[in-house]
Amino acid sequence: MRKKLAAGNWKMNGLLENLSEIKSLAATAQNSNCQVLICPPAPLIHAMAQISGDIAVGGQTCHANESGAHTGDTSANLLADCGATYVILGHSERRADHGETDTDIRAKTKAAWGAGLTAIVCIGESLAERKASNTLDIIGGQLSTSVPDNATGENLVVAYEPIWAIGTGLTPTLDQIGEVHDFIRARLERRFGQGVGRSVRILYGGSMNPKNAADIADVSNVDGGLVGGASLKAADFSIIIKALG
Repeated sequence: MRKKLAAGNWKMNGLLENLSEIKSLAATAQNSNCQVLICPPAPLIHAMAQISGDIAVGGQTCHANESGAHTGDTSANLLADCGATYVILGHSERRADHGETDTDIRAKTKAAWGAGLTAIVCIGESLAERKASNTLDIIGGQLSTSVPDNATGENLVVAYEPIWAIGTGLTPTLDQIGEVHDFIRARLERRFGQGVGRSVRILYGGSMNPKNAADIADVSNVDGGLVGGASLKAADFSIIIKALG
C-alpha cells in the first residue's frame, strides 16, 4: 500500500498572504510518513507550487475540455502547467452548487488523466439517503459511473465524504466509516483487479479534525483524509498529518 495522503481542500479561502501557512507546514511534511497535498483556489496554485517543496499542490476542479469558450473555467492542462499534480473532482459542493453529475465527473476525470493529474474523485451520501439505509447503493452507483476505466493507484484517489458531515461538525461512527471504506475497496478490487484495487487510496472527508484524525486513521481501508477547514492553519493540519503518518 502506498503512503497515506493528507489532502487539504482550502475551498474558496486564502489570499497570497496565506501562503505563509505552507512554509509553516514544510517541516511537518518533510518529516511525515504520509504525503501532504494542498488544493487552494486556482489563482493561488502557481504561487504555491513555487514554494511548496515536499507538499504537493492540486486544483479543486477542472473542465472536461482542453480549451474553448468556457468563461471562468479552468482546464486540466492549465492546472498542470501551473504546477498542480492533483485535482479534486465531484466534491459534494460542486455537485450541489454547479449541478455536476457522475457523468460529468467521469469526463473531468478523463481530462485530468490526459493532463497527467491524479484525480481525487469524491463520492458520498446525503443525510436522507443515510437514514433510508441507501448509503451503499448510492456509493456503489457513484463509484461505478464517476470513475472511468483504466484506473490505477497512480492516477486515482477515491474520497468518501458523507455530505451530511461536511462542515457540520457531525462525524459518522468509526464502524460506519469502516463499512463504507471496506465496501469501496471491495468494489475497486472487483472492477480493476486485486492489485489495482488495493493500490488506490481511499480518503475519508467529512469534518476530519485534530481531535478525531487519529481514531479515523486507524479504521480499516482509510488511507488518508480530505480535510476542509482544518487544513487552513498549519498548526491544525500538522496534527492531522502526524495522526495519518
